[in-house]
Amino acid sequence: MTRRQRTLRTAVEFSGVGLHSGDTIQAKLQPAPHGTGIEFVRMDLDGAPSVPAHIAYHSPKDRRTRLTRNGAHVETVEHFLAACTGCAIDNLRVELSGPEFPGMDGSALPVVELFEQAGTVEQREEAKVFRLDQPVYVRDGDATLVALPMEEEGLVLQYVSYFDEPGVQSGSFQMTLGAESFIKEIAPARTFCLASEVEALLAAGYGKGATKENTCVLGDPETKLRMPDEPVRHKVLDLIGDLRLLGAELSAHVIANRSGHKTNAELVRRLLDLMQERETGGLIQRESGLDIREVLRMLPHRYPFLLIDRVIEVEGYKRAVGIKNVTINEPYFQGHFPDMPLMPGVLQLESMAQLAGMLLLRKLEYTGKLAVLWSIDKVKLRGAVTPGDQMRVEVETLRIKGETVQVKGKGTVAGRLVCEATLMFTMIEA
Repeated sequence: MTRRQRTLRTAVEFSGVGLHSGDTIQAKLQPAPHGTGIEFVRMDLDGAPSVPAHIAYHSPKDRRTRLTRNGAHVETVEHFLAACTGCAIDNLRVELSGPEFPGMDGSALPVVELFEQAGTVEQREEAKVFRLDQPVYVRDGDATLVALPMEEEGLVLQYVSYFDEPGVQSGSFQMTLGAESFIKEIAPARTFCLASEVEALLAAGYGKGATKENTCVLGDPETKLRMPDEPVRHKVLDLIGDLRLLGAELSAHVIANRSGHKTNAELVRRLLDLMQERETGGLIQRESGLDIREVLRMLPHRYPFLLIDRVIEVEGYKRAVGIKNVTINEPYFQGHFPDMPLMPGVLQLESMAQLAGMLLLRKLEYTGKLAVLWSIDKVKLRGAVTPGDQMRVEVETLRIKGETVQVKGKGTVAGRLVCEATLMFTMIEA
């Protein structure tokens, strides 16, 4: 069962203290166009760089989820991302005055209340859904994560926890994720730590913004829980937030045993690998792609120089993924190493340029213009592309300054990197 993408009806502003940094952060949640996803924008840095909520930008950090892109980073985003998933919010621009998302009361409930205050609207495109059809398993020491296929659609989450703290009981929790169940059973659960580790954490620089109101100290007799099994429910909250980095709704049964952010991220990476392997087989439901007729409407190129057969994913004007099917009927194979047919590296780069041009033309102010390739840098041709291969081309916008745009591109065949480069374009009148 698919649904339309959603964003907020109006913008909403708030401020709060970072749980780990202790700094006061100003934040603004802005509606965003369909296909944008969730992107964090560092308003305090030159150029206001953005960091998408995607596993490609995950950067390991103890006791929190951190994302890094081109030197800019945001952290402690898992509670916010869980609220986005629980409330089915797909597209947002999150403007921050610092590197950490405000901790609020240590749960996702204040974010849910902000969403309710702003209201939501449906958008034109359908949400992406990835329905798992084979088991995926992650293990790291005592921590395990298993994702299993289900006959019915939906996401079932099961968490088993063990706490090495005197007087603190271990527990388990299971739920089927939905807006109502998330808001009632998961969103209010606050972050926690063990009483025996408080001093060590503070000495290491963690929890500078933690208080008894926003952090449950397990093993402290003064700690009052909001709900039964609040710590286990919060682990489910973290898991939901980390799964958001997949970039698609997951339909599966996920069983977690002592899992944390590290194993959660590894599971998402493995799920992403499966998604990318099956994109062209239709196993990922999405409406953000473009078929060949739409490609022809956007690109001026025609046979024999059209080198993109289909666009399978578009995220605003930030990122796109396309497909080039390589066949022996390509005209260049007649004279380019005819006894050992190889796709010329320059044409691999051209396929990146064509996809990048399509991506940039989605930006409103570039309507009616042409994306002209200006320079190519950091070119690496890493492997042969031969007839019968399907080259997956991915481009990402790195920097926009007026009419000049820098794009990073790469091509893979069956998961093997074959080419990469940084491309510079100038936008001219058509």
